[in-house]
Amino acid sequence: MNDFVFSLMLLGALSSSGSLPFWAVSNTAGVMPERNGGFALMEARKPFDTGRTFQWQAGASLAANYQPNDPLNPESSPLHPMVDELYAGIRWQVLRLDIGMQHRDREFLGADPSLGSLSVTEGHIVESNNARTMPGYKLVLEPWAIPFTGKHLLISGVWGDYRTIDDRYVDGALVHRLRGYLTYDTRKHFFIQLGLDHYALWGGTSPLYGEMPITFDNYFRVATARRASSAGSKSDQMNVIGDQGGAEQLRMGWKEDKFDITFQWEKPYSDKSSMRFNNIPDGAYTLHFSFKDKDRWISDALLEFHYTMWQSGTLHEKETDAAGNQINWHQNKTLNIFGGDNYFTNGEYRSGWTHFGRSICGPLFFTDVAGGVRQVVNNRYKAIHLGLSGKLFRFAPYRLMLTFSDDYGTYARPYVKGATSWNSGWNWWEPNMLDKGLKQFSAAFSGFVPLKIGRRSTLDVVYGLYADAGEVLPKAFAGSLGIRYIFR
Repeated sequence: MNDFVFSLMLLGALSSSGSLPFWAVSNTAGVMPERNGGFALMEARKPFDTGRTFQWQAGASLAANYQPNDPLNPESSPLHPMVDELYAGIRWQVLRLDIGMQHRDREFLGADPSLGSLSVTEGHIVESNNARTMPGYKLVLEPWAIPFTGKHLLISGVWGDYRTIDDRYVDGALVHRLRGYLTYDTRKHFFIQLGLDHYALWGGTSPLYGEMPITFDNYFRVATARRASSAGSKSDQMNVIGDQGGAEQLRMGWKEDKFDITFQWEKPYSDKSSMRFNNIPDGAYTLHFSFKDKDRWISDALLEFHYTMWQSGTLHEKETDAAGNQINWHQNKTLNIFGGDNYFTNGEYRSGWTHFGRSICGPLFFTDVAGGVRQVVNNRYKAIHLGLSGKLFRFAPYRLMLTFSDDYGTYARPYVKGATSWNSGWNWWEPNMLDKGLKQFSAAFSGFVPLKIGRRSTLDVVYGLYADAGEVLPKAFAGSLGIRYIFR
C-alpha cells in the first residue's frame, strides 16, 4: 500500500557574490532563486498503489522563492509564487496516462531520491529538471515484453504534448515529445538498451510570422518530422516543421545481488546529419556504480564525460540559391549542409529549448540573452563530472557533485574573441590552436539529517555547501540551510 505524503520545506541560501552557484540552482525544477534568498515548497501527493491492477496517482506542489534586490530587474517583486507540480494519472498493467504539470524522470539516483540525480543530465540530456514544468499530457508504455521472446526483448516509450507558459520569442509554442526504447535483457545479469528521445517546438505566435498554424495536418507533420504545408513558413516548408531535435541513447548494464553497473552514451542531434551519426563523438558518457545497500558511507559513484564540440563540423552552407530555391544536394556533392548542428537552438523559435529562461536540456548548456532573447548560448563544451552519494555514519544521506567544464559558446558566437567561427575548418581530431574555451569548476556537498518525531512524521535538517570558480560564472561560495517536514 502506497500512502498519501505531505511535505513542507523552508530553505534559505546566501552567496558571497550575491548569485547562487551552479549546483545550488541547477536541476531544481526552476524553484530555487538564482540570487541570495530562499524558497518555500509545499507538496501533497498520492503515489500509485502497486498492489492493485487499476491504479491512480495525484500530486500538487506549490512553491514561492524570495530574492530581494535583483539588479537585472530592480522593479520586479522579490516574491515569486509558482505552481511546481499539479498532476493526476492512471495506470493499468503497463499503460499509463499522466495529465498536468509534473517533474521529468530522474535516472542515476544516489542514497536518497530527494537528493536528486548524480548525473549532470539526470540521465536525459534532452530533458532534465533544470527548467520549470509545463502543462500537458503523456501516454506511457512501461517496459512490455514482446511475445514469443522469452521476456528477453522489451519495448517502452512515451508520447506527449505540452504548452510553454513563459515569456518567450514565439509566444505559446507547443511541445511534442516522443521517447522510444528497445531493451534486450538476459534476465540474469546483462542488459542492453537502444533509445530515441525526440522533441519538437511548433505553433504559437511569432513576432515575425504571426500565428503559426495549429492544425491536425501540421500536428501530423510534426509527429512524423515532415515539412510544413503551404500555410507554414518558408523555412518550415523547406526543412521540417518547427524546431526539432533530440538524442539517441545506448545503455548497457550488469546486475548482481549486491550492486549494479550501468554505462550510457547519449548523443544529441538537431538534424538528419547528426541523427545519421555525422556528429560522433559528441554526447554524454556516463558510468554509474550502485550498491543495493544504501546505508553505506558510499553507496553510489558516477563518472561522466561530456563532449559536444564537433556538431557534424563547422560548415553549414545555404541550402537555397540566390532566388530562394532549394538546392538538391545529390546533384551538388560539394555542398556541405551537415555541419553547425547548434544543439537546442533555432533561428525561428529563437528561445530554443528553454523554459522560463533556463535550459530544458542538461544545465551545462548555459543560457543568456543574445540578440534580445534569452536562449542557449553555450552548446560547445567539454566536461568531466564526478558524483558520489551515501549516508554519513550510515544515517544521514548526502550528495557530492564536482564538475569541471571547458566552455566554448557556439560556433557563431564563441566565448573567446578570435576563436573558431563558422568557416574555420576546425576538426575534432586536429584542433585549431585558436579554438579556446572558458574554464569553469562547480562543486556541491548537500544532504539532510533525518529526525524522527512520530510514527508517521519526520523532520529533516537540510543543508548545502556550494562553490563556483572559473571564467563563465561569478566566483562564489554559498551555503543553504532549511527544514523539511514530512507526514505519511
